Amino acid sequence: MTNPQPSALTAQSYDALLLLSFGGPEGPEDVVPFLENVTRGRGIPRERLAEVGQHYFLFGGKSPINDQNQALIAALETDLAAAGIDLPVYWGNRNWAPYLVDTVRQMAADGRRRVACIATSAYSSWSSCRQYLDNIEAAVAEVPGAPQIDKVRWFAFHPGFVAAVVDRTVEAIEELPAELRDDARLLFVTHSIPTAMNDESGPDGGAYLAQHLEVAAVVAEWVALATGRDRAHELVFCSRSGSPHTPWLEPDVNDRLEELAADGVGAVVLIPVGFVSDHMEVVYDLDTEAMATAAKVGIEARRAGTAGVDPRFVAALRELALTRPIEACPAHCCLPRTKA
Repeated sequence: MTNPQPSALTAQSYDALLLLSFGGPEGPEDVVPFLENVTRGRGIPRERLAEVGQHYFLFGGKSPINDQNQALIAALETDLAAAGIDLPVYWGNRNWAPYLVDTVRQMAADGRRRVACIATSAYSSWSSCRQYLDNIEAAVAEVPGAPQIDKVRWFAFHPGFVAAVVDRTVEAIEELPAELRDDARLLFVTHSIPTAMNDESGPDGGAYLAQHLEVAAVVAEWVALATGRDRAHELVFCSRSGSPHTPWLEPDVNDRLEELAADGVGAVVLIPVGFVSDHMEVVYDLDTEAMATAAKVGIEARRAGTAGVDPRFVAALRELALTRPIEACPAHCCLPRTKA
């Protein structure tokens, strides 16, 4: 069991923090092996993975996520120091170096006994929450003397995250031509998942979609207060993969842009609310593909920034990890009935 039962844990309860993330390739030679790690057990041919990896090759074969995680670690270290908390911050990944199991070995060698873990995913689902718990359990089982690792639960509703998204959205609206700002449509974007995975997300099902819709509504309300103007908003999806016969959450952002253009919408702001930093899904699926679609259909589009290393978001992560109870997920939460 990797998570404790609810309890009043504080900074004094831990001797380290762990940033746990997805991982990404560092160069062209890493792309296919990385994708093999991501898709292990699904029987996808290597040549198909090379096709899937083309968007990485457009950026020199390097994912932006690793540099962003290092920046987040540096920001967490600065925030901890400012709060008078002396804790080391470790980093481990699911699919690429530094691998989680290697990081757990290092923590054990360093004598760490209890570690608070922050995963770089803000919402509930098998792939964004439960799978990280499974990764932790497997790594701990493999390492003699491994520390207890308590994973922070999903955090999308924390005001520090929401406030950062709101400010980035307002900045993107202000980048639009003045005559288009008031009527710009707000398109909140997140990673699509199979509808069956959404149906099993959270303790009662449907949490992944419900959480995104609620966060989008809160951000839209705060943006309206900040700008003095209500704007239509909706949730769209990117990065669909897997079998075309498997239903995934829709609409795709590109399909929706085409529909909005046909309806006469002149401007949109793409808000990657499903991502905490500018992952490949942001720099490729939005900055490259969606922006090209918007240009093709004649919509003026801007992309809002992600929370990244916004001090309020960084402080939120520290607060969630060290000053609030860390609750165990129910055993039936986010069951892995459909993974792809």
